[in-house]
Amino acid sequence: MEDQAIDAQIMAQRPSQVMKHSLSDIPEVVDDFLCNFLVRMGMNRTLDCFQTEWYELMQRGMLEPKDVGFVPDAYTCNQHLEKENKFLRKELQNYQLVATKAKEALLKMQRERDFHRMHHKRVVQEKNRLINDIKRLKTHYASYEPMLRQLNEKYETLLRQKMLTSLERDRAVGQITGLRATLQSLEPGSNIQISMARGQKCEKENGLEGTSQKALKEAKKPKGYLEVNLSDPPKDPGKEMRRRYPKDSEFPKDIQVNPYLARAKECVRPLKSGVYRLSNTLKVHDLAVSCLALHPRKDIVVTGSDDRLWKMWAFPNGNIIMKGEGHTDWLSGCCFHPSGTKLVTSSGDTTVRIWDFSKGGCILTLEGHSYAAWDCSWHSCGDFVASASMDKTSKVWDLNSERCRYTLRGHKDSVNSIEFLPFSNIILTSSADKTLSLWDARTGLCAQTFCGHLHSCNHATFNMKGDTIVSCDSYGVLKLWDIRRGAPMVSIDAGPHPGNQVVFDPSGHIVALASNDGTVKTLELKSGQLCSLLGHEDEVQSVIFDHKAEHLISGGSDGTVRIWN
Repeated sequence: MEDQAIDAQIMAQRPSQVMKHSLSDIPEVVDDFLCNFLVRMGMNRTLDCFQTEWYELMQRGMLEPKDVGFVPDAYTCNQHLEKENKFLRKELQNYQLVATKAKEALLKMQRERDFHRMHHKRVVQEKNRLINDIKRLKTHYASYEPMLRQLNEKYETLLRQKMLTSLERDRAVGQITGLRATLQSLEPGSNIQISMARGQKCEKENGLEGTSQKALKEAKKPKGYLEVNLSDPPKDPGKEMRRRYPKDSEFPKDIQVNPYLARAKECVRPLKSGVYRLSNTLKVHDLAVSCLALHPRKDIVVTGSDDRLWKMWAFPNGNIIMKGEGHTDWLSGCCFHPSGTKLVTSSGDTTVRIWDFSKGGCILTLEGHSYAAWDCSWHSCGDFVASASMDKTSKVWDLNSERCRYTLRGHKDSVNSIEFLPFSNIILTSSADKTLSLWDARTGLCAQTFCGHLHSCNHATFNMKGDTIVSCDSYGVLKLWDIRRGAPMVSIDAGPHPGNQVVFDPSGHIVALASNDGTVKTLELKSGQLCSLLGHEDEVQSVIFDHKAEHLISGGSDGTVRIWN
């Protein structure tokens, strides 16, 4: 009974064991498959021949590994084919994506090609048009040469006629002088006046009497003869000068009140020096911006540059209003007329030019300096202009008589800056001889000299009240001077790079310095805080405040004007 139970248990467990140990068919080798087939079909002779030839080929190595392997199973082949199909589909998608991108790139390049081809055609047309214009201008200017030659010949002819006329006039003047001497010798007790020719009278009035006339006149006079006209009173030099130059302007009296002092009173709570931030950058010139000038009433600025141009533009938007050209060298200084209708510029070509905005050009060129003019300033009355030069002198020009009224001599080196005290006849100059000087424009004499800088002074200016001067030198040292005491109050070292220009804000509490290290330095006088404004890519040449000290404008050697607020 126990054996039967064990057998029954074994029989019950056998199906599960069969299910667990399932066998899989292993594919047969190709030669076994063929041999089994021939044995099953009873083809013994064919089997012998097959085996003989098969093993002979195998020994010779004439069978490939794929021919000797297993007989492929249909399912296995299908799986391999399906994998290969998926791989090929994925490759096809990748190729389609690459082809789509290549097609888009091709279309883009075709559009760019069409665009550039169109612009190339336009440029070629413009080039041909310009070539035709140049040819036309060349033919047009070719006709000027004979005309200029003809005008030159006419000029030389007129010049020769002028010389002959002047010789005849001198001969006539000599004859008149001889007749006058003869009459005086006949009547030695009397003084007879004979009217001279018109040309000689003009020459005497202008002080241009020739040396030959003077020699003849002295030779014809008797020894000990003294011409005295008792009817004439003693001559006043001022009246004589006015009679000689009737168009000369009168200097205003020093009793005027500066109306711009109200701006200083409006700035009762001035900004601190560290609150200025760069708000706008304007590319206004191709070369360095050398000077800035602010319109007396409007938000208009003029910039002068090394490219020999000055430009007028509105700030802060930077719209160009006007530009002027005429100087043959770099511009060094510019200043508005008190009315804002004219401009004065100084240049390296040694000239000072007056520009009228209504006429759109230069109306007067003042020549007299022997070297470059460094700076210029306009008198508050608008009739006088002062200029500083490298020739160690400054000049005061009268615009009505169009002549130099005074030459200010005293500095021992180049005069680098010049400025009129507003509504006054006082002139401030700074020089490379390390001094500042105050001059009286009415007499051309130096009234006071400030000594204290150890290096060349590059610029100096007044505050709005006119009681303090700030100056900077070539080592970046700032000095504030009390005009009444004539001594420095404060000295600040902002170097070692040179300071190019220094300016007060309208309140007189902040000083801005244009430095050669590419920064604008601001100094708060009460606290002594010195801040640097970074933004320029090269040296800063000029700096100014606007009327309300809300903006600080700087110009640099990078050709840009930067606005800080």
